[in-house]
Amino acid sequence: MYKFKLERYLIVLAISLAAASCKVPAVTTGTAGRPAPESYGNNRDTTNISTIPYRNFFKDQHLVDLIDTAMKNNQELMVTLQDIEIAKNDVRLRKGALLPTVGVRAGAGIEKVGLYTSQGAGDASTDIIPGKEVPENLLNYTLGVEANWEIDIWKKLRNSKKAAISRYLSTIEGKNFVLTNLVAEVASSYYELQSLDSQMEIVKQNIELQKNALEIVKVQKQAMRATELAVQKFRAEVLASQSREFEILQKIKEEENNINFLLGRYPQEIKRDKSNFLDLTPLTVSSGIPAQLLANRPDIKQAELDLTAAKLDVKVARAEFYPSLDISAALGLEAFRPSYLFKIPKSVLYSLAGDIAGPLVNRNAIKAEFNSANARQLQSMYNYQRIILNAYMEVSKELSNIDNLGKSYDLKSQQVDALNKSIEVSNDLFKSARADYFEVLMTQRDALESKLELVETKKEQLNAVVNVYKELGGGWK
Repeated sequence: MYKFKLERYLIVLAISLAAASCKVPAVTTGTAGRPAPESYGNNRDTTNISTIPYRNFFKDQHLVDLIDTAMKNNQELMVTLQDIEIAKNDVRLRKGALLPTVGVRAGAGIEKVGLYTSQGAGDASTDIIPGKEVPENLLNYTLGVEANWEIDIWKKLRNSKKAAISRYLSTIEGKNFVLTNLVAEVASSYYELQSLDSQMEIVKQNIELQKNALEIVKVQKQAMRATELAVQKFRAEVLASQSREFEILQKIKEEENNINFLLGRYPQEIKRDKSNFLDLTPLTVSSGIPAQLLANRPDIKQAELDLTAAKLDVKVARAEFYPSLDISAALGLEAFRPSYLFKIPKSVLYSLAGDIAGPLVNRNAIKAEFNSANARQLQSMYNYQRIILNAYMEVSKELSNIDNLGKSYDLKSQQVDALNKSIEVSNDLFKSARADYFEVLMTQRDALESKLELVETKKEQLNAVVNVYKELGGGWK
């Protein structure tokens, strides 16, 4: 009768577990994103500058040396490398979960049971060895091996391991993305520094022109052809330019500190090319086609791997609704006296058991975890689509920027040439009293500003090429 009831309870329990396992929520899938355009404008050439290593892309050896130093010492990059190490250890952890847990156990203890119990009454009338009753305080010594193994029926552990591997690969792409940004930051700061050097040279030349003009005005005043007001106006212009010189010096110092920070070192002078900045020619850009972004941009590959991991997390969370199967086993020796411990086979103990357990009543926590994993999967998918869209927009914007900056630079060059000629004309007219001092001042001021704007445009041209190189996924190889 007892055996029949037990079998009936087991059958009811099995049916309950099966019924509970059948009620598993479905996975929510998002809307697929639109494919990227086939080309940037009308260009369908697949040649892509992102495949060029930075040592070959940049022709300035000083800049290459700075990037090399940043690759070795940048602290943000070092932090990213530790992220990779953490992810690698997580993969080891997930792999270990697939294997049985095996441990060694050794112990000693003492036990006293009450006399008025079934065990106590039995021990009182039993000899532990021939001619010796079971002592009231019974010692116990054990030595053995224990093992526990969760059988991965629903691929929960294997999917967890795959998710960890995807996240490990994602951290590697994260490192590559940091490298790409680091190369671009160092290059942009280097060009900023060179442009400041060029601005400093222009301001110094302008100060000399203004000093010469000041001397002419002084002579004109002595000849009663100019007033003290003109002298003071020209002197004020000289002082303003000298003040600007110190402002540029401060900017140079700040930019050097910024580069040194990227290089992971304390402030020191930055070695750089001191040739004419305006003679630098921006590199010709080959952008390839948008489809190449998927293979070249580290942030896109990182987002794709994160999406893969998130999908696997959903499978892991879904497997929690199903029963789990555990197998436990033990093998060892047990005796009440150490001298009897190795009297085999009488001291041998062993056990083997299998457990099936599954959620039956309170499944809210499992549902909540599954829903959260599902939501994180959708987040990863939308983030992946957003990054692809943003990558295309960035490249498209910079390609247009390069084209417009080239046209702007040509026009500004003509403006500078015209204003340089107007300085000579205004000086000649002023000497012959056919132009007043204000016209001379304005001409010099306009010429200075146009030269500084030309330097700024040249810097923007160089930075636009660097930005395209970065946004196409170049710099980390």
